[in-house]
Amino acid sequence: MTAETSQTLDRGLRVLKLLADTDHGLTVTELSHKLGVNRTVVYRLLATLEQHALVRRDLGGRARVGLGVLGLGRQVHPLVREAAMPALRALAEDIGATAHLTLVDGAEALAVAVVEPTWTDYHVAYRAGFRHPLERGAAGKAILAARRPTQPPGEEVDAPGYTLTHGELEAGACGAAAPLLGVTGVEGSVGVVMLADVVPERVGERVMHAAREVAEALR
Repeated sequence: MTAETSQTLDRGLRVLKLLADTDHGLTVTELSHKLGVNRTVVYRLLATLEQHALVRRDLGGRARVGLGVLGLGRQVHPLVREAAMPALRALAEDIGATAHLTLVDGAEALAVAVVEPTWTDYHVAYRAGFRHPLERGAAGKAILAARRPTQPPGEEVDAPGYTLTHGELEAGACGAAAPLLGVTGVEGSVGVVMLADVVPERVGERVMHAAREVAEALR
């Protein structure tokens, strides 16, 4: 810690990160051990975080992330969208297809930013706010593929670094998407959707490049 930083705030943020990394919560004793501080300090941290609904404790005394973080999370989408727009615009204009940034929202893929090309006669209409299951469409499947350390044998839609699909969300539409990698706290993908029988070969590499650009802008 330096003179310009707050030890208490640092510990509180570490508590939130520890709780976010577990599905079953942590006890005061477990948090005390992980933080390297005594139980009294942990009690005070939890009490303060509870006042702001950032932490809740169940009947068994285990602390979990509170619903208050949802209010903070809602402000993330505009920031992520703003950072991604230059890369999405370039992608849409280069490929001549609708480009999108998709983030995980529970078990669904949520399009948070969409850019349509300006020079094409027709393209797929795709709106920000559109949701679909992670298991359907290139955007969701790219995210799921990034979660797996190895690709299972027989997987048809996943090419190295990007995912291709056809007709899964809209008849006659192809999709290509690549996951965002190395961005703490953000799980998503960048992709394009187009009306075509097959995705042109260069699109996969171009989508991967755009995903890297977005990831770099978010770091």
